[in-house]
Amino acid sequence: MTTGYGLIAGPGGRVLQPRGDWTVLLLGSVTTDLDAELHRSGKADRLDLAQLGRVDLSGAYVLSRAVKSATACDGTHSDFTRLARLVPDALSACSLAPASLPLPMFERIGRCVARTGAEAYLSLAFVGRLVEAFAVAIRHPHRFRLTPLFAVVEQAGIDAIPIVMTMTFFIGAVIALVGANMLSDLGVTVFTVELVGIAILREFGVVVAAILLAGRSASAFAAEIGSMKMDQEVDAMGVMGIDRFDALVLPRVLASLLILPVLTFCADIGGLAGGILVSWATLGIHPVFFLQRTLEMVTLTQFWLGMVKAPFLAVVISVAGCRHGLTVGTDVAGLGRAVTAAVVQSIFMIILFDAVFEVIFRELGL
Repeated sequence: MTTGYGLIAGPGGRVLQPRGDWTVLLLGSVTTDLDAELHRSGKADRLDLAQLGRVDLSGAYVLSRAVKSATACDGTHSDFTRLARLVPDALSACSLAPASLPLPMFERIGRCVARTGAEAYLSLAFVGRLVEAFAVAIRHPHRFRLTPLFAVVEQAGIDAIPIVMTMTFFIGAVIALVGANMLSDLGVTVFTVELVGIAILREFGVVVAAILLAGRSASAFAAEIGSMKMDQEVDAMGVMGIDRFDALVLPRVLASLLILPVLTFCADIGGLAGGILVSWATLGIHPVFFLQRTLEMVTLTQFWLGMVKAPFLAVVISVAGCRHGLTVGTDVAGLGRAVTAAVVQSIFMIILFDAVFEVIFRELGL
């Protein structure tokens, strides 16, 4: 029988008479026509189930919302009776979903503070577990895996040198241009050398290298470990007795500790090269004079103040990437959130640690 309906006037009010099978694949335009008619004349008072064939939850939902009360039925239909009882519960669950309700401002702030505190606690717990794994690796060096260490050093370190040097080259060039424009008005353009040297060696070299490492490696760590989590490879490692920190986290952290100082050194060279080129082209400062004045006025202290930040930033970046990768569940959306959170948290912590170091250096008179 073709799916359809009829609306007739009965002794107890208007009666809706569904005909045929009311399933999701057969409803078609019937629901549109029924909604339009009910919008003009109002809901029916009763249902006549005598001609109703098969029905699924979609059909039960359409019929239930077409009458004032789904229990006002003429005749019996076991499937409709069972499904009609599920419709109110499903609708109430959807209407009370937390994501669909706007939260007050102070409640949103409170939730954000609570999530931040929980994130800080989980990060500290992860660092403690990492320190424990590192201590075990020192006591039992045969457990340490060199193959993933060298693989990460190549992928995250050696392959990143060109982009790091290119970025800092242009940053050094911009700093030199800004210094030339500002200091030429004062007649002290020679101080552009000190400006470029201190800015690159102390700040921009290590910060740019760390940010690029966060963008390339923290996201890669989270994606790689997260994909293994989704495929249950991490769980399989646990079943085989392989510690996930020894196999996945420790090599990536140690690789980051090795490569970020190297990337920082390359970033310093690229930044100074950019400053030398712009100073030579715009101010006529010869590269030999630039280097001599840098060694005399900037000194190696600024270089080491920048390099000392690298190990701390490397740990922050690798820990963020690995930790968020291990939080991935079984859905692709969770993997995307983990990768985004790893990069954002890494960059935030880089800026925070850099500010903390500058406060410490200021108090020490450096």
